[in-house]
Amino acid sequence: MSYRGEHDFLINSVDFTDYKGVDFNKHAVKELEQLWKATLEKGMHGLCFSMYEDGQKPGDIITEQQVERRIKTIKPYTKWVRSFSCVEGNEHIPRVAKKNGLKTLVGAWLGDDLEMNEAEIESLIKLAKEGCVDIAAVGNEVLYRNDLTKEQLLEYIHRVKTALPDVEVGYVDAYYEFSQHPELTEACDVILSNCYPYWEGCHIDGALNHMQQMFGQAVDAAKGKKVIITETGWPSQGSSLKGAVSTGENAMKYFINTQMWAAKENIEVFYFSSFDESWKVGAEGDVGAYWGLWDKDENLKF
Repeated sequence: MSYRGEHDFLINSVDFTDYKGVDFNKHAVKELEQLWKATLEKGMHGLCFSMYEDGQKPGDIITEQQVERRIKTIKPYTKWVRSFSCVEGNEHIPRVAKKNGLKTLVGAWLGDDLEMNEAEIESLIKLAKEGCVDIAAVGNEVLYRNDLTKEQLLEYIHRVKTALPDVEVGYVDAYYEFSQHPELTEACDVILSNCYPYWEGCHIDGALNHMQQMFGQAVDAAKGKKVIITETGWPSQGSSLKGAVSTGENAMKYFINTQMWAAKENIEVFYFSSFDESWKVGAEGDVGAYWGLWDKDENLKF
C-alpha cells in the first residue's frame, strides 16, 4: 500500500478522536519496548499475513509447511488472519488458519491480467465453499492502482456475492475511495478500509488522530454498514516520507496507540503486517521491507 496524495476529509458525523493515546514522553525506550510487548501479548483482532521468506516473492509457489510454521508463530497473538491472494500457495493460508482455530479474511488479488483474475475468483469461491472463508475480499486497491474499471470490479463483486450468499463480501481500498465511489459501498456487505497516516506524511505525534479521521470518513461513506480497518501500520526502518519517520521507536508507538484505541472503541483492525518481507521494495522504496511485527527471520522485533 502506498498512497502519498493529499485527501480532503468529509465532515464526519461520528467523532473517533476522543482517545488521544499514550503520552510517550513519559517512557524511556526500554519502557516503550516493554509496553509494546505487553500490548502484543494482550492480543489483537487481526493480522495481515506475510507469506514470503527472504529471497521469495509473489509468483513463487509456497508450501503448506511454510504457511503452517508462520501461522503457528502468530496464532497466540491474533484472532483473525488476512490473506491477499488465493493462488500460488496463498490458498494454504485460510485452510491452515482454520485448522488452527483462527478466523479468516480471504482476498482474491485482482489486476489487469483477466486470466489470472479468473483463477483468483474461482479459488476464492472454492475456499469459501470448503468453509475456510469468514469474510471474502474481492480485490485489493484495484481502483487505487487503476488496474480495472469500476464496472469490471463491481461485476466481480456481484459474481462472488451470487456464488456465496452466506458469506460476507467486501472490497479493500484506501479509505477515501468509498466516499468517491458510493456504488462500491452499496455493492459490499462490509467496508474494508486501508488507513495509513504514514503514507500521507503524517508525523508520529499526530498519526493516531489522523488515522481516526480516516476511519471516520470511511464510516460516513459506509452509511451504517460495518467498517473494518484492513490495513494500518508503521515501518521500523528505511526511508521516511515528509514528517513520517521510519524508526523502531515510532513503529512501537503507532502499534501501541492503534491497538489501545481499537480495544477501547471495539473497532476491528488488521495490523500490517506480521513479518518483514524483503521483496517489498520497488514502488514503496526500501521502507516497504520493514512493516512487520516480526523480522524476516521470524523473530519479534522488540
